[in-house]
Formats: sequence, structure tokens, C-alpha cells
Amino acid sequence: MKHPDAIVVGAGIVGAACAAELQALGRDVLLVDADYPGGGVTAAGMGHLVALDETDDELDLCLLSLARWDAYLSTRAGLAEHVRCGTLWVAEDDAQMAQARVRAGRLARRGWDAAELSGAQLARVEPALRAGLAGGVRVARDGVVYPPAVARNLAGTLVALGGRTRFGTAVARVDDGGVTLADGERIDAGDVVVATGTAVTRLLPDMPIFPRKGHLAITARYPRRLSHQVVSMDYGQTEGQTEAGSDAVAVAANVQPRITGQWLIGSCRQDGIRHTDVDPRVLAHVLRSAIALLPCLADMKIIRSWTGMRPATYDGRPVIGRHPTLERVWVAAGHEGLGVTTAFGTAQLLADLMLDRPASIAAAPYSPSRFAHVPA
Repeated sequence: MKHPDAIVVGAGIVGAACAAELQALGRDVLLVDADYPGGGVTAAGMGHLVALDETDDELDLCLLSLARWDAYLSTRAGLAEHVRCGTLWVAEDDAQMAQARVRAGRLARRGWDAAELSGAQLARVEPALRAGLAGGVRVARDGVVYPPAVARNLAGTLVALGGRTRFGTAVARVDDGGVTLADGERIDAGDVVVATGTAVTRLLPDMPIFPRKGHLAITARYPRRLSHQVVSMDYGQTEGQTEAGSDAVAVAANVQPRITGQWLIGSCRQDGIRHTDVDPRVLAHVLRSAIALLPCLADMKIIRSWTGMRPATYDGRPVIGRHPTLERVWVAAGHEGLGVTTAFGTAQLLADLMLDRPASIAAAPYSPSRFAHVPA
């Protein structure tokens, strides 16, 4: 077999996006995964496309990626099950409303349509919300997609462009110049990209990426009863949870209307848990948080619940770039709950770095080298 210019290990939405991007830019790419495209973390997540702004660099990556999503969805919205429902960031009190006001201004200044809403305006645009909320922010261009379908499509795009895939094939070892498969086969390459989510540390033990568990549930079909993705202003806050080994749970409501008429309900963050079993106590906490904002959920039928392991980092930023000591090994992982939103931006930034062209956004905040001092 011809040696590829690049091997991408991991065919979740981030890895598949990186593989398709590199192939489109003239590299000969092999995409390898132990399972199938769009499995793992990608299959377990919520699939939101949302501009988060906890830091300037986070917003930079989100907006870079969302522009690419717009281009992708212009021809594949049906395939992706895209719903441009917008996001309502809901403030329950004056303190959260002050945060909401800041968010609205910051997003609007960056050209991402965001408007502050009073409590009365919030009730008019989303009648399912409980009465008495302080207000919030409506971000009109946010949306939701079905990520596994997108990952499969990107793997197909890679092949259509002349790239290759090897699915059902586990990678046992990565080194500076190729990979060794679980059956002992060696494949040499110019570069290797590791995009295996929470499994990155199995191949690169010096990359401090750890699993952050989340619980999700989905209802039966209740079409036309929810117009927006509804998210608490608490979403994304992980105070008290920054060290792996803690089983503390942070819960903040995130409820999405799906194209099927179902309601997808999250979300929580839990560290120090390695098993994927549904914990009824945690799931109940998630559901109570959602019902507190959307009381009608209490009368709806839940048809399925599951968990997922987000690949997280200790500073809340993904890892995108060259490995600190392996010259031809690159990393694209650690996106936690923003892997879907930032998949295309990650692929573009990684390609910039690998092809030695000017970076689309500042790359330093995402460099794997920032963890060089962290014990494995």
C-alpha cells in the first residue's frame, strides 16, 4: 500500500473533519478508527452549534468554525438534520441577567446576532418557559445538527477526494513517522494526527486529556412545542470540578428541539468517573434542572437515556497542534462539549499549522506544548 502523507487516527467529527480538510488541500490522507465514523463521543453528544465566549480565544475558534459550518450546511442541511433554532440563554435572577447582558454585547460586537431579552420578551418568544424569569439572550444563528451523520459524510468526502479509510482497525502505537495497528501491521506516513477523544492518552500518555462524564435523555415526539434551544446561564460553569478524581456533579439545563419533534435534555459534568453506566441520581438531577425552566417536561415521556465521556483538559481549551517532542505527530482533541461546534475550525487551524501557512486565529492558546510541564 502506498504510504499516505498523513494518517488521522480517530473518525469522530473532529478527526473526520481534519482528514477531509487535509485531503482537500492536497495531502494524501488515511483515516483510521477502531470502530466506525461518528461513533464514540460524537454519537453520544448533543450536537449543538453555539458560539461560546468564556474566553476570547474560545469565541475566536467558535466563530471561525461556525462560518465553515454555514458553508457546509448550505448544501447538506438535510443530511445533517440541521435546525437553526437559535439559543435562548436563560437568566433566572438579576446576577445571571447581568452576565447575559455582557454575553449579548460581546457576541453582537463580533457580528454574531445576539439580543438581550426582558423577562416578558422571553415569555413571548418561548411560551414553554416558566413564568417569572429575569430575561436572557437570544442568539438567532445558533442551531443543532446530528453529528454522526456529519462524521460519516466527511469520511465519504475524504474518499471522494481520493483519500482512504481503515475502519474496524485499532491503532496500538503512534510514533514519529507512522502507526502500528493492533494486529502488528506498520503503516508509515509523513505525519500522524491523533484525534481519538478521551483515548488520546492511550497513544500519547503525556497529553493530559481526561474524561468528563455527562448524562442525556430524549423524549417521545412533541412537535412544535419548543422553538429554541434553551440553556441556563450556568452552562459551562465547572467550579469545584477542575481536578480529575472528584465525583462532584455540575448541572445546568440544556434542552434542544430536534428535527424529529423530540426534546433532547442535558446537561451535566462529572469528573473522576470512568464507567459509562447511567446513574439514576445524576439523571434525576439533570431532569429536575430542565423541568425547573420548562415545566411541561414533567408530563412528557422519556424514551431513552445514556451517557457520554467528553474529552476535557485542565484549562478548558482543546489541544490543537504539534506534539511537544514528536516532530511529525499532531493532536486534535480535548474539545469537551464544543467538539461539534469547533470541528471545522479545528480542522482549518490544524491544516494551517501542518502546512506552515499563516494561522487563521491565534494558535498558542491551543498548543500541546502548554502542557509540557504537567505530569503524565
